[in-house]
Amino acid sequence: MRILVTGAGGFIGGHLVKDLLKQEHDVVAVDIKPRKDWYQLFPEARNLVLDLREREACRQAMQGVDWVYNLAADMGGMGFIENNKALCMLSVLINTHLLQSAAEIGIERFFFASSACVYAADKQTSPDNPGLKESDAYPAMPEDGYGWEKLFSERMCRHFREDFGLTTRIARYHNVYGPHGTFEGGREKAPAAICRKVIHAKLSGQREIEIWGDGQQTRSFMYIDDCVKGSQMIMSSEIVDPINLGSAEMVTINQLVDIVEEIAGVRLRRRYNLNAPQGVRGRSSDNTLIKQLLHWEPSTPLREGMEKTYAWIYDQMKCRY
Repeated sequence: MRILVTGAGGFIGGHLVKDLLKQEHDVVAVDIKPRKDWYQLFPEARNLVLDLREREACRQAMQGVDWVYNLAADMGGMGFIENNKALCMLSVLINTHLLQSAAEIGIERFFFASSACVYAADKQTSPDNPGLKESDAYPAMPEDGYGWEKLFSERMCRHFREDFGLTTRIARYHNVYGPHGTFEGGREKAPAAICRKVIHAKLSGQREIEIWGDGQQTRSFMYIDDCVKGSQMIMSSEIVDPINLGSAEMVTINQLVDIVEEIAGVRLRRRYNLNAPQGVRGRSSDNTLIKQLLHWEPSTPLREGMEKTYAWIYDQMKCRY
């Protein structure tokens, strides 16, 4: 098939393009960034630089395409999300114009990468989170800005399926991490940020790490290989409603730091910044539905995935010291 991947110059998009090319699909890879800034660039793909907030760019990208994976969004870790709510919400233009173009052209299947940020805040007030079920998105109280955009775009996918017959699939990603991702600059997420901080402390000899919040907030983190596999399984399935795609292995941020310190072979003094962005108090993925419907769930152990992530970030940073 000819498959369009939007956000292909980003972290998840680059890994998805790589896997689709291995399967010998004809891949159209699109991102707004100049190609020199793409995280991974594959000459076998048709690599286009387009602003998909513009409807004509969406039409151009979709010509001759069978399936669309929409991973394009202006987003980052909690530090970026909390301070750029308007920019995050403007990503609604991307999904809206892609859906309109997909319906007009007659695309066979359309995948939307949603987020656990759609879940209601009052379901995430305790570190002892029992796991967020798909139904916990309503009554709606998502993460301000980014979460509202994702929830609205989910509804757009639903109504384009109902009104125009466009086959849509939606995965709610829970904290994806792995090599070839952002680890500095303000858009990085917790696993990469903690790897960077530990590596810096080790190589600089400072032996101290700043942790945002008190370290007791909880999350589950999904390794990139599981994300790529699960996305394709959901795309090929008959699951029409949004479904969780995340690990059920929940840890505190302090425990995540413990893991990275063990990998690095160091112990650091911890300085807690209680004024930094922290997000919700507790978040984890309830995988009951994906296990029931696909007989599978993301299963890469956190320690195993963090070892690979740490090694890649270390290689990027070691030449600076």
